[in-house]
Amino acid sequence: MATGMCRIATLGLLTLLTGVSAVAQSTVPARNVTPAGALRADGPRFDWRRIGTSAVELALPSAASGPVQRVWYSANGDQLFALTASGNSFETNDFETWRAAGVAPPAQNAQVAETLPEGLARVVRAGATRSYGIGRFVYRSDDGGTNWTNVTGYRDRSILGAPLSDVAVSPRDPDEVTVSNLFGIWRSMDGGITWAGLNQGLPNFPADRLLAVPFGLRPARVEVRLASEALDLEWAPGERNAWRPAQSNQGQDEQIRREAISQQLGVSVTTVATQGDYVYAGTADGRIFTSANHGQTWGNPSGFAGAGAVNAIYVSPVEARVAVAAFAVRAGETRTVRVARTSTGGRIWDDASSNLPWRGVNGVTADLATGSIYAAMPDGVYYTSTDLANLTFAAAWQRVSGGLPDGAVMDVKLDDAGNQLFALVQGHGLFGTLAPHRLRNWAVVNAADGSSVNSGRPAAPGSLLSILGARLDRVRTGTVAVPLLSATANETQVQVPFEASGASLALTLETNLGSRVFPVPLAPVSPAIFVDRDGSPLLLDADSGTPLDASAPARPGMRVQILATGLGAVDPAWPTGVAAPAENTPRVVAPVTVQVDREPVEVLRATLAPGYIGFYLIEIQLPQIVNAGPAELFLQAGPGQSNRVRLYLSPTAAASH
Repeated sequence: MATGMCRIATLGLLTLLTGVSAVAQSTVPARNVTPAGALRADGPRFDWRRIGTSAVELALPSAASGPVQRVWYSANGDQLFALTASGNSFETNDFETWRAAGVAPPAQNAQVAETLPEGLARVVRAGATRSYGIGRFVYRSDDGGTNWTNVTGYRDRSILGAPLSDVAVSPRDPDEVTVSNLFGIWRSMDGGITWAGLNQGLPNFPADRLLAVPFGLRPARVEVRLASEALDLEWAPGERNAWRPAQSNQGQDEQIRREAISQQLGVSVTTVATQGDYVYAGTADGRIFTSANHGQTWGNPSGFAGAGAVNAIYVSPVEARVAVAAFAVRAGETRTVRVARTSTGGRIWDDASSNLPWRGVNGVTADLATGSIYAAMPDGVYYTSTDLANLTFAAAWQRVSGGLPDGAVMDVKLDDAGNQLFALVQGHGLFGTLAPHRLRNWAVVNAADGSSVNSGRPAAPGSLLSILGARLDRVRTGTVAVPLLSATANETQVQVPFEASGASLALTLETNLGSRVFPVPLAPVSPAIFVDRDGSPLLLDADSGTPLDASAPARPGMRVQILATGLGAVDPAWPTGVAAPAENTPRVVAPVTVQVDREPVEVLRATLAPGYIGFYLIEIQLPQIVNAGPAELFLQAGPGQSNRVRLYLSPTAAASH
């Protein structure tokens, strides 16, 4: 007999659903907000949440990070310090958590040894006879430097992945040695026999460009540069430990294209952006070349006097003639462009810098529908609004990055529908929040996966919807009140009445300053599997309630529970806005099927989720033989198909007890 869903085990997961990442395309022009370009007077604080960690999996002894130049111990050995390539120093006293230190490293003292383990090796002493040497490898000597043992070499390669930049020995124990290199910090407690990284939690994530934001099965993707080499990293839905190298290398491909266009134009091209037939190429001297025929021919470049290098160009996926460019600032310049935009395919560029601080802009993104522009800068994320389809004045820029960790923002992107804003913070990694322009232009989306109610996933009786950008006082359809299940300063979640019928539903969204009627398409069933903000689905081990992900994969024969919404009518009928009972839980009327890895699996039950409102629980039985690795999972209720999610599978059955 199937067991019930473990309510306690899922509570933490369910809290992730407030402000679920959204991708709606339909928006509600708000009537209860301040004029275009201005945020609300009370200064809303945005809930920035981390996407992924700051660690990287590179097949080294443990997770890596970015380049570290120096490491050193405190005088008593209780603390370890590190200086990263970005010039920031950090300290740890438990060798697990790091915090900013703001101290300079000590001078590197030259040590003398009878012989050197390699030509340019640096040697440090750790007692009367113990010495360590670093170069391409780490070496240990137990006779004062006469003879050396390579302790990190394996088949002529270093197990630490790159030459070493520094070495420190604990003053308490000559067997405790720490080294740094291109991939972070590595520590041995047994004189170099075994090594472990100290990079988890170190704010030294090496990414400097955001290539893709998470959506559905699409992972977040960033570009890192290590030793002048471009490498793409991905954070896949369900990942919990570290970023991993992508199978393709978009950053390297773009580098090749920049070099090709540089040769074609005879200039140094710093960034390239393509959409449809249009290609935009920014140069090191602040000019922008545009081609309307895939780069076969180029128009005369546009430029701004005194502008620095073009750091980034955003091109609207809706209208390729609309683009926004971000510029560096040359040393000594105090009056120059930082952000420019065009609506004419590059024939005319307009300075949109306005009151933006006099600092270079690292990255830029925009939303054509709402006229929103976001700039990534050394001191945070800035936002303005304008008419991107016409060259008009931009409103005053406002800083909207409160809540982000301290650090330069290297890049920004919006999701496909302009609902979620993502920022890449130097050293700290990727963060996301509700796009600030949603406070002026609301969006109504499916609460499970954030999909648009107007673009392929309508509402269904009993399903959950989220209104992004507004804290609503009331919602109704006609004279029937719609239950408000939760509300934050920037979002409201409601349940569609089970009694709703027809092809559409008119929702009246009310605040104390006004109301707006919003038509929502309606279908008898419109299933969607709940995912958290980085795309990880809410899938559980039916026996333990343990969330299933990359670190806790499903196993052959396991019963898996899926949390979803939008499965429509249930039997017996259940009242709207009331939590489902723990016993005799109403079952879904529509026939429900589930596929895993393109194969149908047995559905044991499909009911309302006990103890919750608007949630449905589907329990499946995995076969006794499964393919290892990530598999695609989706469900179908009647004619409606859900979003695709990732289920990680292990080929090994769970141990019996």
